[in-house]
Amino acid sequence: MILRVENGAYAYKNGPLLFRDVNLEVRPGELLSVLGPNGAGKTTLLKCMMGLLKWKQGRSSLDGTDVASMSERALWTTVAYVPQARSASPAYTAFETVLLGRTGRLGVFSTPKQADLEKAEEVLALLGISRLSQKLCSQMSGGELQMVLIARALAAEPSILVLDEPESNLDFKNQLIVLDTISKLAARGIACIFNTHYPEHALQRSDKALLLSGGEALYGSTSGIVTEANIERAFGVKAAIGSFETAGNELKNVIPLHLSTGEGGAAPEQPEQNALAAVTVISHDYAAAQRINLLLHEYSDMIVGRMGMPYRERGVYIIHTSLDGPRSRIEALSQRLSIIPGVSAKTTYAKEEHELA
Repeated sequence: MILRVENGAYAYKNGPLLFRDVNLEVRPGELLSVLGPNGAGKTTLLKCMMGLLKWKQGRSSLDGTDVASMSERALWTTVAYVPQARSASPAYTAFETVLLGRTGRLGVFSTPKQADLEKAEEVLALLGISRLSQKLCSQMSGGELQMVLIARALAAEPSILVLDEPESNLDFKNQLIVLDTISKLAARGIACIFNTHYPEHALQRSDKALLLSGGEALYGSTSGIVTEANIERAFGVKAAIGSFETAGNELKNVIPLHLSTGEGGAAPEQPEQNALAAVTVISHDYAAAQRINLLLHEYSDMIVGRMGMPYRERGVYIIHTSLDGPRSRIEALSQRLSIIPGVSAKTTYAKEEHELA
């Protein structure tokens, strides 16, 4: 199932356009992050995408069918929405809340069948929260409630999962649990879209990003959208984006430095030079290896050498790839490889001639 937005624009009644020219595409297994300052319209954009609000201009479609023309049943058995955690009913247990996710698949006067009860238990187990089954939502922490709401959405067996600021107001541990869950769901083939206040979460998790800034929508690969220049433009903050190495991966981080003065203007654009790089990938999962191969095929025009082999003694796949191409595209490939669950990926760049002198 492919979700597309074409020329989307929205305005509140008698108001100016909140955003315009929104164009995006999300395919199965892809993760799209939506960023922007407070008031930019991130939640409104999600609601327009799902048909909860009517576009002022443009449209959303699922496999070419206009969302506005779909029946509620057809729409909500395809798309599931996870609102911010504070919106759950405190009177229900976790199991009852998750079971509500089956509503779209039941008839008007139907009661849940055994298969529906089993599905609720299955998604609670999938997310590792079976222990919360009989706990009231009113007695849960923010992280627990967020996971229950994700489970409720998954009970509908959607092809597309839309989450509104799923990691906001959570501590480090619960943020990590929620983000890991989203990544795993994308790896299972579900298209995931989430709003976030954290540019580093976008860089570390998503294939694609959409940045709302001054009414405009910038869309593309995450590494090409979440840049220092775009952060300054959208948030009015000078930030530094850097890489740091863990034992198994290279991760991007965003560090805010100070408020932007707006002085000096943008530096003149320089033509991008090609870089020579080597990417090493280790995967424990055959399904992940298939995703890696698809990604490498997408960037095959830059590949000058490749060697892959299974190391059966340890049950892993090791792939070495040499690349010669624009550094921005090499960084995009590296970032997309690094967000695949269970994959370790590191990139080494050859020194430039002036560095060898």
